[in-house]
Amino acid sequence: MAEIKIEKKTNIWTWILIGTAIIAAFIYFMSSSYGTKETVEIPEPTTLIGVNENNSTVNAFVVFIESDSNKMTLSHEFTNEALIKLTDATNAMAAEIGYDIKADMEKVKGYADFITRDILNTLHADSIRKSFDLLTNVLQNMQEAYYPGLKNEVTELRNASVSVDPDVLTLNQKDAVKNYFYKAAALLKKMN
Repeated sequence: MAEIKIEKKTNIWTWILIGTAIIAAFIYFMSSSYGTKETVEIPEPTTLIGVNENNSTVNAFVVFIESDSNKMTLSHEFTNEALIKLTDATNAMAAEIGYDIKADMEKVKGYADFITRDILNTLHADSIRKSFDLLTNVLQNMQEAYYPGLKNEVTELRNASVSVDPDVLTLNQKDAVKNYFYKAAALLKKMN
């Protein structure tokens, strides 16, 4: 006897359903995860970068610092004048953006006045450092609220402030004091 092989027919509808499911899954994954990018709307921060305030008080401070003919002496006239001009420039920028810093700036002016009263007092560096810390805090708050692109400049300013040692005579750290003023001028120039 001869053997007869009987083959079962596969149901064509099963293959059509499987093929359709694979194609549908492929289209779904391609369109949802690869085909489009998720768009997240980020609210724009209040920023004044690119707005040229051109404040003359800020410009006067920048010119004073950049002239670099200023000599630091025992009388601390340069440091006093630089602190007063920096305070005025910071006040001017704060006024431009509606930021109240009056109390802190009064303290800075008090420290600036103190360093010129008694030239033999050994606490001048401490007063200068306190002034720098106050000014840095104010400028950092202004930067965070209105100038988010200037974060690195504020970090440099903070580092310059910290580099002034309150326990070392000011004239023994002239470069650190002047460096702070240069960093402050650079920051205010960019804000302006």
